[in-house]
Amino acid sequence: MSDSRLQLKKRRLRNYFVSIETGNKSKEEIEEKIASEGLEYIQMRLPVEKITPEFEAEIKEKVDRNILHAKIREATEEDLESVAYLHNRSWMTSSTPFHPITVDTIRKIFEYPETTILIARVYGSDSGFAILDLEGDNREFGVIAGLGVLPRFQRKGLGTVIGMATWNHFKEVGVKELRCEVYKSNLVSYNFIKSLGFEEFGVKTYRPEDFIIDDT
Repeated sequence: MSDSRLQLKKRRLRNYFVSIETGNKSKEEIEEKIASEGLEYIQMRLPVEKITPEFEAEIKEKVDRNILHAKIREATEEDLESVAYLHNRSWMTSSTPFHPITVDTIRKIFEYPETTILIARVYGSDSGFAILDLEGDNREFGVIAGLGVLPRFQRKGLGTVIGMATWNHFKEVGVKELRCEVYKSNLVSYNFIKSLGFEEFGVKTYRPEDFIIDDT
């Protein structure tokens, strides 16, 4: 992938989740904040060598004990409408201003060859998702670009189930390190990612040029 196309992909993925992280603000407020202050994201990573057999067994036990017994599948083009629905239901409430994602934008993300979307199905319905990406000259970095769970399944372990599925996916493709970034004020996501063994390695401030605010 050319550097320009890689940067376009990163901006599109980042824009996809900016409204999640600042969900208590309107689109106009988000744009103003990005322009005036930028948005600070904590960079987190988990080197593969730190995923010991003991740690992996501990996470797997949590997944096996989870009463939801979610089934994970890799999304196809036919699933894109469901992914858009999951995104919008996972992060939008009736009292929260929110700019919903469209199926067309999901499709643009889906079409990147390095990107995989996983869907968790619970009780016969799609209930959570993860967007995974590969970066690095040799695709050695596995990036969790985003993860969402429907409100009624939040704080019930479904995020951990999806997290284990992302690790299984990255293990199959042989990555050396898992990475993600968390908006600095999103303590819920930060604590969840820490519980999976990730550690901080930096902070980045993103400016308007780092996002695609209107992706049509």
